[in-house]
Amino acid sequence: MQKLAVGIDIGGTTVSYGVVSENGDIKLRESFPTKNYQDISEFIVYLSERINHATAGLDSKHTLTGVGIGAPNGNYYKGTIENAPNLSWKGIVPITDLLSQKINLPVYLTNDANAAAVGEMTYGGAKNMKNFITITLGTGLGSGFVANGKLILGHDGFAGEFGHTTVFHDGRECGCGKRGCLETYVSATGLKRTVVKLLSKAKMDSVLRDYSYNEITSEQIYKAAMNGDQLAMDAFEFTGRILGMKLADAVTILSPEAIFLAGGMANAGKLIFEPTKKYMEEFNFPIYKNKVKLLSSSLPENDAAILGAAALVWESEK
Repeated sequence: MQKLAVGIDIGGTTVSYGVVSENGDIKLRESFPTKNYQDISEFIVYLSERINHATAGLDSKHTLTGVGIGAPNGNYYKGTIENAPNLSWKGIVPITDLLSQKINLPVYLTNDANAAAVGEMTYGGAKNMKNFITITLGTGLGSGFVANGKLILGHDGFAGEFGHTTVFHDGRECGCGKRGCLETYVSATGLKRTVVKLLSKAKMDSVLRDYSYNEITSEQIYKAAMNGDQLAMDAFEFTGRILGMKLADAVTILSPEAIFLAGGMANAGKLIFEPTKKYMEEFNFPIYKNKVKLLSSSLPENDAAILGAAALVWESEK
């Protein structure tokens, strides 16, 4: 009998899901727009229908054991999505209870970055590690911390919001209401904000001057840097310095074996990895220097969220 799990990634724009085996084989993957379902009851009805449809053809050799969900502000302990800023369902949403009642299976939930960490531990480069950190670099910065082989959740289920630690107390405004949060500097959005600031202060030529603020994207910045545009390269250097400095702080607390960078911005390769590693070592407490590996996630980018969510099922069964 082969066990299967459904992994669901709920994002502000898209809901992606797949049927996943214990060895990480995705047997089916589908998606639909999140915005099509402004009412949580309608969303649950549709999602349960999609899950039932996706698993209707299972034969006697397969059994569906549970559903894992990665979502913004997901609380593992309570199975709730709580005040997620990029979702239309406001307040506290008891999503695992609502879905479990519809499909008669256990449902597990955590935030999307924690799911990525569990996925890395189950299927990726952290498979044989007990202590590591996963940093997801996208529109914002997410993080998952694993110590002694267990995901750190904290007393309330919300541990690990590394993106909202403070870099500068009077720094950039963050969507969370604070100022100077790490994700306002280290994220696709943060990189763009850095470029705009450099364009206003530096006199050097840059192809990025040909774009308006709304036209500049992290991909354009990456292409410019790869073509030798000094201002774009400086932006990545600054971003890596901030990330490296903050990772050095995290290392002093957790002493991880490795730190994995995942998400779209991690695809910038050496432009982000080299300065991050350099400054992490520069700011590291001496006993940690040159001990912590900085690695790229080995999960396929398009499948990572689904794999991570499905891995919650296997992790919860241990």
